[in-house]
Amino acid sequence: MAAATDLDYHAALRKEAMQLETGAAVVSPIVREISPSTYLELAKARLSALVVVTAIVGFLVAARGTIDFVTLLATTLGTALAAGGANGLNQVLEAGRDALMERTKTRPLPSGRMTPRHALLASGALAATGVGILLAIVGPLPAALCATALALYVLVYTPLKTRSTLCTLVGAVVGAIPPMIGWSAASGSLDVGAWLLAGILFVWQIPHFLALAWLYREDYERGGFRMLPLVDPAGRTTCWMALLYSLALIPLGLAVSATGLAGTPFAVGSALLGAAMVLASAWLLARRRRVDARRVFLASLVYLPALLILMVVG
Repeated sequence: MAAATDLDYHAALRKEAMQLETGAAVVSPIVREISPSTYLELAKARLSALVVVTAIVGFLVAARGTIDFVTLLATTLGTALAAGGANGLNQVLEAGRDALMERTKTRPLPSGRMTPRHALLASGALAATGVGILLAIVGPLPAALCATALALYVLVYTPLKTRSTLCTLVGAVVGAIPPMIGWSAASGSLDVGAWLLAGILFVWQIPHFLALAWLYREDYERGGFRMLPLVDPAGRTTCWMALLYSLALIPLGLAVSATGLAGTPFAVGSALLGAAMVLASAWLLARRRRVDARRVFLASLVYLPALLILMVVG
C-alpha cells in the first residue's frame, strides 16, 4: 500500500477521474489495498444477484426438467461476471455524480477506496470474461444477448440518465434480457416463453424504478439525473405510469399459464400478486405521498421473487 496521505490520494483520484472523462492516458502512482467487499460493492452484488436469478429462472423454465448442470453453471457464472462488470463500468462513468448524492457517496470510487483506473480495468475484465464464458461454453446466442445488455447498460442507459426520462425504459429493456439469456442457454433459441418472461421483467421494472426515483428524487436532482419524478413535480404522470404498467402485469402473468409454461396455481398466484401491485400503485395515484411510493417499491420487491418461485415450481 502506498504511503501517500489521504489528501494526496484524493487529489490523484480527482485527477484520474478527469483523465478518464476526457479520454486522456491514465498513469496512477497510488495503489491502495482493496478488500473483497469493495469489489462486491463495485459490482453491485445484490443487483447482480437479481440479474443472475432471472437468468436461472429462464433456464429452468426452458429446460422443462431436463437440466444440463454444466451449461447452467456456465450460464450462471458468465451472467454474474458480466453483470458485475457492467455495474462497475456504470460506477466509473458516474463517479462524479455519485459523489454528490447521499445514497451513493460511500461507493468505492467517490469514497476514495478505489481509483477509477483500477475500477475500469477490473470491471472491463469481469465483463469480458463473463461474455467469453457464455460464448465458449454456452453458445453464441446467450453471449450475444449478454453483450447487447452490457452495451445498452453502459453505452446507452448510463449517459441517457442525465439527458432524458426515457432512460427508465432503456434500463427496463436491459433488465428484461437476462431471462432470455437463460432461456436461450437451455433451449438454443428464443420462443414465446422467453419473450413472455422478458415482457414481465420489462413491465415490472417501470413501477419499481419510478417508485425508487420518487423516493430519491432530491438525491437524483443533486446528481443531475433526469428521472420522470423530477420533471413531473405534481407526480400525476409518474403515478399513472406506475399504475398502467402494474395493470399490464396481470394479463402477462395469465399469458404464461395460457401458453402452458405454468399451471393454474401460477395463474392464480400471478393474478393476486399483480392485483397487489395495482392496489399499491392506485393508492399512490390517489394520494401521491412518499409513504405511498415506498409501498409501491416494497410491493415490487415482493412481487418478483414470489412470481419467479411460482413459475419454477408451477
